Amino acid sequence: MRATLAVALPGLLACQPATTRPTFAPLPEAETVEIRISPLDATKRLAEVMQTESIPAERVELRDGFIESRWFDHSSGKPTAHRPMGTRIVRVRAWADPGRPGYSLLTVETVYRPLADPSLPPRELEREVPKDHPVAAKVHAALEDMLKGYGGPPVTAPAQQGARPGEEPAPEPDDETPAEPD
Repeated sequence: MRATLAVALPGLLACQPATTRPTFAPLPEAETVEIRISPLDATKRLAEVMQTESIPAERVELRDGFIESRWFDHSSGKPTAHRPMGTRIVRVRAWADPGRPGYSLLTVETVYRPLADPSLPPRELEREVPKDHPVAAKVHAALEDMLKGYGGPPVTAPAQQGARPGEEPAPEPDDETPAEPD
């Protein structure tokens, strides 16, 4: 029994199944971008950008790649004590996940609650703000800046049919050239 415990205990201590991330996934409408930086650095840089954009981060979990703001008034950027209802009061959450080797997938949602319904869990009341919302525009600009600063996924050209490696592909026929007579 002691031998089994001595073998199992280090394994259990090394494994930390606990995470600070929420149990839910981002909304499908959340903005996602792939950048060439590790998830840890992506989380750190995005938290800095959010701060400069007046998006008050309440939680920054570097190890887990998660950021969450407080509910805040979008016009002032200040946390609010008001009930979070309507598009004026929003919350931003971000997830940094590993992508292809050396890359991260940053997913950022900006949510609001259109109504209060005590019969539903709070998450089920949250909706993504419209794309033209001021905070959604800040998030979009921040992700674009990170994409420009760190680079995005590699651009792959469609495979050329009939071309051998190292050989130039044949030029495309010009639509304006007259056809050869039969």
